[in-house]
Amino acid sequence: VTVSQSQIWRLELMARTQKNKATAHHLGLLKARLAKLRRELITPKGGSGGGTGEGFDVAKTGDARVGFIGFPSVGKSTLLSNLAGVYSEVASYEFTTLTTVPGVIRYKGAKIQLLDLPGIIEGAKDGKGRGRQVIAVARTCNLILIVLDVLKPLVHKKLIEHELEGFGIRLNKQPPNIGFKKKDKGGINFTATCAQSELDAETVKSILSEYKIHNADITLRSDSTADDLIDVVEGNRVYIPCIYVLNKIDQISIEELDIIYKVPHCVPISAHHHWNFDDLLERMWDYLQLVRIYTKPKGQLPDYTSPVVLPNGRTSVEDFCLKIHKNLIKEFKYALVWGSSVKHNPQKVGKDHVLEDEDVIQLVKK
Repeated sequence: VTVSQSQIWRLELMARTQKNKATAHHLGLLKARLAKLRRELITPKGGSGGGTGEGFDVAKTGDARVGFIGFPSVGKSTLLSNLAGVYSEVASYEFTTLTTVPGVIRYKGAKIQLLDLPGIIEGAKDGKGRGRQVIAVARTCNLILIVLDVLKPLVHKKLIEHELEGFGIRLNKQPPNIGFKKKDKGGINFTATCAQSELDAETVKSILSEYKIHNADITLRSDSTADDLIDVVEGNRVYIPCIYVLNKIDQISIEELDIIYKVPHCVPISAHHHWNFDDLLERMWDYLQLVRIYTKPKGQLPDYTSPVVLPNGRTSVEDFCLKIHKNLIKEFKYALVWGSSVKHNPQKVGKDHVLEDEDVIQLVKK
């Protein structure tokens, strides 16, 4: 039996199983098995197999990476060429873009790399088409834009989300609040700090035994599902913010547009007519959460033209120094900072001080 056939069989089993307390245990096990099979599909077996094919992995340039994903012919390439002035082959038949096309835009001083990922087909997560490589590139993005055709959005949205979920990409979600620590002995130690609607000690044990884990500490700090636990155990999940871009709004009425505007994470645009690009860029900026730091040489005015851009969560003075040059931190004595992260301007700070957007910094060396 090939993997995909056994997968189908398990999915049928899942569909047949009625949901209640008694079967939750059984469902959890099936889900864990499926997750394992999926992982085997994604990670190719060892050995120096053939080449990876042309034009796939793209060198990461700029401060952030945004991937455009969508079905063939929803207007990804048109959107990219109109945003970045990059010419990605555009034609009116499906599957025009066959390799990843990179483009770079400058927005608010930050360089943002835009990737037009080839059309994802159903079954990409099962290794069909170029889908596997497409999604491998998608995993490295800081933000994913799912481009949908406004006339058939929901079907596409569900399918793409399903493909990405299957690859361990979680969209607009936070990592589950579950503590998981393997140990050498002592069995499974299960604690839940709040009421659980799905998981109990039995189910947790059976899921872990599927991964041949018999000694571990598990702490559930929120109401978690079997899928959450599997995500934590697999440990290869990436959590990426996502914006749904509804293209071709020139084909719908104003009333429909008003409804679309109320949907969370959605931005309606028309790539062909350049409509609503500013709203899309602003929304991208919000989701990327980049932090711009301006440098100030001693005795001169700050340089507001080219900020040093740091990713959210890594914005200490030390991160700033490392971004410029790794040897800089060795000579670092203290820094003077102006801006919203300090109480008085300028303030003398050490390397652990966390900077905020649009701060001005002057480094003092030993």
